[in-house]
Amino acid sequence: MNLPRLNQALILEAPERVSDGSGGYTQGWIVVGSVWAEITARTGREAASGGVPVSRVNYKIVVRGAPFGTPERPQPEQRFRQGARVFTIQAVAERDPEGRYLTCFAQEEMVV
Repeated sequence: MNLPRLNQALILEAPERVSDGSGGYTQGWIVVGSVWAEITARTGREAASGGVPVSRVNYKIVVRGAPFGTPERPQPEQRFRQGARVFTIQAVAERDPEGRYLTCFAQEEMVV
């Protein structure tokens, strides 16, 4: 196994429900921490979302490992942010048997 090149700085964010004052809520995001990552594009396609063309690209994002249950461990439905880019995490798995690195399977969407 080759060691990953963790050369991209990412911000890890978690969803947070924020009251809208009318008995409902809106979706907000809180910063959980920052990580260094290796980002590799996998597949991409163009689709229509509400009549608007959207580019969807799947990525494999490798970060340092963290134990289960700790806030530093990325989870599905969280996201990585790099400036204006947003990578929604879909799944997380150990990259190696010792758990030194995690592979996060994520998707980036942008309107074209």
